[in-house]
Amino acid sequence: MSRIYIYPSILSADFSQLGTEIRTVEKAGADGIHLDIMDGHFVPNLTIGPVVVQWLRRVSRLPYWAHLMIETPSRFLEPFRNAGVNGITIHSEVNEEIETLIRKIRGMGLGAGISLKPETPFEKIVSFFPLLNRVLILTVPPGFGGQPLMPEVLEKIKALRTVLQSKKNRPLIEVDGGIGPDTIEAVVKAGADVLVIGNAIFGHPRKKEALSNLRKLAEKALKEVSWENHNSKR
Repeated sequence: MSRIYIYPSILSADFSQLGTEIRTVEKAGADGIHLDIMDGHFVPNLTIGPVVVQWLRRVSRLPYWAHLMIETPSRFLEPFRNAGVNGITIHSEVNEEIETLIRKIRGMGLGAGISLKPETPFEKIVSFFPLLNRVLILTVPPGFGGQPLMPEVLEKIKALRTVLQSKKNRPLIEVDGGIGPDTIEAVVKAGADVLVIGNAIFGHPRKKEALSNLRKLAEKALKEVSWENHNSKR
């Protein structure tokens, strides 16, 4: 049976209270935490590194998934593994050998993902599907939270879902960018399995209520689609 996973993105959290923010969404029913890792080069913003993640690991038992928006992910795979993440997503657009990176991530016992910028076609990474746990589709330009969803990217999600649906042990489709009450149903109907949600949760004064309402909307949309999730990868 299909289900939707919700991973709040800490990019929209109060960085002076990250531990408290993570505990709050854990109690509210989040399925995991999305860690936005930016180097100021691959994207025009800086966030956190392995040392902060290591401290944050102490506050929650939820799965932590690191989205590496950095130019040289090979330098940071082991540091983030050692910090306690459960999965790492790298960008398809980096100038490093993608298959080598993915195999190294898997060899460390972590979940592996590849991320695509809005303009990057998924056909670029088809050969890596058997190695992946997730394909992350960005519906906003990477680097900043609170941006509106680019509706034209929904067609890419639909096309990817069509390609993956018949495959056994397919990677989950993860979507990040501009997801909120007004867009979540369209994203689920397009084919998303994992929803990365920032401002619509962390920017809400009642986070538990916000997450609960978003999950209800996602589940409602899921009941209105006909495909089934045949994947066990998380």
